[in-house]
Amino acid sequence: MATSPCSSSGVSSSSSSGLGADAGLEIRTRSVEQTLVPLVSQITTLINHKDKPKRSDKTLQAIQRVGQAVNLAVGRFVTVGEAIANENHELKEEMSVACIEARRAGETIAQLTDVASLDHPESDSHITIFTDKTGVVKAARLLLSSVTKVLVLADRIVIKQIITSRNKVLATMEQLEKVSSFQEFVQIFSQFGNEMVEFAHLTGDRQNDLKDEKKKARMAASRAVLEKCTMMLLTASKTCLRHPDCESARINKDGVFHRMRLALEQVIEIVTDSRPNGENEMAPISIYSAIKEFKNKVEGLRENLCFLSKENLSTMLEVILEHTEDFTDSAYTSHEHREHILELTKQAKMELEQLVSVWMQAQNQKTKDLMEDLEVAILKTCQCMNELKREVHSAATSLAADLLKYHTDHMVLKALKITGVEGNLEAVAEYTCKLSEQKEQLVEMCRLLRHVSGTEPLEITCIHAEDTFQVTGPQIISAAETLALHPSSKIAKENLEVFCEAWESQLSDMSMLLREINDVFEGRRGEKRVYLSLPRPGKHNANLKALKPVKLDTEEQAKIAKLGLELHLLTSDVDSETEKWEDQENEIVQHGQGMSSMAYSMYLFTRGEGLLKTTQDLFHQAEIFATEGTKLASALHAFSDQVHDDDKPLLLLEAEKLISMCKQLQITAKASVQGKSAIFTKVDACILKTRNVMTLLCQFLPLCWKLLRKNKAGNGCLKPAPPWREERTRTATNTHSPERRAETFGIKALENHVTNMTFLESK
Repeated sequence: MATSPCSSSGVSSSSSSGLGADAGLEIRTRSVEQTLVPLVSQITTLINHKDKPKRSDKTLQAIQRVGQAVNLAVGRFVTVGEAIANENHELKEEMSVACIEARRAGETIAQLTDVASLDHPESDSHITIFTDKTGVVKAARLLLSSVTKVLVLADRIVIKQIITSRNKVLATMEQLEKVSSFQEFVQIFSQFGNEMVEFAHLTGDRQNDLKDEKKKARMAASRAVLEKCTMMLLTASKTCLRHPDCESARINKDGVFHRMRLALEQVIEIVTDSRPNGENEMAPISIYSAIKEFKNKVEGLRENLCFLSKENLSTMLEVILEHTEDFTDSAYTSHEHREHILELTKQAKMELEQLVSVWMQAQNQKTKDLMEDLEVAILKTCQCMNELKREVHSAATSLAADLLKYHTDHMVLKALKITGVEGNLEAVAEYTCKLSEQKEQLVEMCRLLRHVSGTEPLEITCIHAEDTFQVTGPQIISAAETLALHPSSKIAKENLEVFCEAWESQLSDMSMLLREINDVFEGRRGEKRVYLSLPRPGKHNANLKALKPVKLDTEEQAKIAKLGLELHLLTSDVDSETEKWEDQENEIVQHGQGMSSMAYSMYLFTRGEGLLKTTQDLFHQAEIFATEGTKLASALHAFSDQVHDDDKPLLLLEAEKLISMCKQLQITAKASVQGKSAIFTKVDACILKTRNVMTLLCQFLPLCWKLLRKNKAGNGCLKPAPPWREERTRTATNTHSPERRAETFGIKALENHVTNMTFLESK
């Protein structure tokens, strides 16, 4: 289905001066929004100038310079717009009209600000900004509206490229479904792979440029599905070709194609901002969002006793209590949590009844005593909601932690592989039942986590995880059945491996998701760095000129993809090791988790995703990573001072290795290089050395954990009450605080708005 890109265009923007673009337009990308910033700033400054009886020559010259600068900038902008129009005939008429309007408005502003050469600029004989303020405002509005239209029409071309790329992928998928020979399949799949790479790059740029965080999360989920399904499609199709009469192989392949089509369709829905048949998306309400809205209404009673009815509040509480049934009815919620949640729901009803009673009295007579009683009732109601929120969060996250820990050994998947190769259909059937049970547990875990995720993007990630377990479970089962029917088939064995890896990967992702949810709950989540996919106008901050950041091209990214994948696997290993520690505030754990987070962001860089957008971002991140590694080495030295064990020399040796590796990484990251080839070599070296450090972490973290366990078991390998742990709670900086997060990502803030025009300085 070819979707029209026209539905996604639009812009609505306004400034403090009341200048507004066309109300029918809506800006959906950061690049379009930020391209408008300098123009809006200039015009706002121009219109908001102070009217004074006497104006100096300097002021008049400044006003004229601004007007001329606006006109020249618009002229250059329109020239580009006209070139785009000539290359895209379907948009030529609309683009040409918008360009003509913009040019006309720019010339009008230049005429009205042509005041520096006049003896009496406010004279009626010459219409200027001083005599026709309304004319300037009108021209400014026309200029903003027309420039915005040009930008949005240009943005449609990007959307059109994504739709065209999607249509090519769909057409090739149809060929792959019908292919009947291996030779033909290999040829078509090669073409399909190239088309998927193109689609991934286009959608990746679009994802990073979207303003709406919810849409970004949906796009990320869809792209993750497509990435994982590409390999599944390869092995599932090959298995079907090798065993054309096998029903389970056909079911397995059909499932992959169906899921990829759904993901492709969702990407187009996001970029065009449309849904099939015009239906609206109905997102399920989470307990967190319902509690937040309820508390806002309750606290609003302080300002206005009559802005809502008691029925509204009662209905909102009923919705919250209905959602708590997802927890109390769940077979996986502990008895203790269930009892606490039920107690809090009863208390919430009682607190609301008391609140409504005092509220109704206060509406009739606002005495001091009644208003104090109302304040107490509001505080008690909100406190009860906070306790309920804390209890459901504890129920969901403790269940998730237990399940993820229990399933880390992947015993069921290993058993399916073994029994499949043995051709033991009866045993395969037994383990598929166990996998189905595991799937139901994980699906329920995702549903409960969604309620407590805290943000819409994380809610969407939970929904995506639930869908992944729902779909991947049956696909593993059909792949295992195929292998059991054809135990000597290498391709059937490879196919099962691919689906099992997808399951294991999703479990690993859940650990990171759980950590993010806990970070949000505890207020440790930092702000994301703004990303613009279009070049910013003007110059960078003066002290950043020497950085000259560059982006890697497709070929270079492909070269470092293997290193990046190794880095990703190592971050998962380090996360698994640190999660074993009961004391998550331990200094070794904190530094290890911080380094893992930074290494993961470097892995995302190798895929053209994440917060690190340029090579300079990567180099700075590598420096911070090395610094964190040095701090970890210091923590290891302090830890070794408490050790009475034969492993102490080994621990010190590992610490010295870490210091040496981090110094080498810092030297590499700080080294000055010029030229694209040299920069790529430096990128490759930084990622390689980061990988080596992460490998070392995977070696000594289990050793540290073992020493702590010995101490806990009473073997006395550690001295009692180590002072470095006592001091840590008072002196250590929280790794997850916003300030710490900014250092972790290692990205210095750039100026929010950059422009190549001369601003009129306020007098």
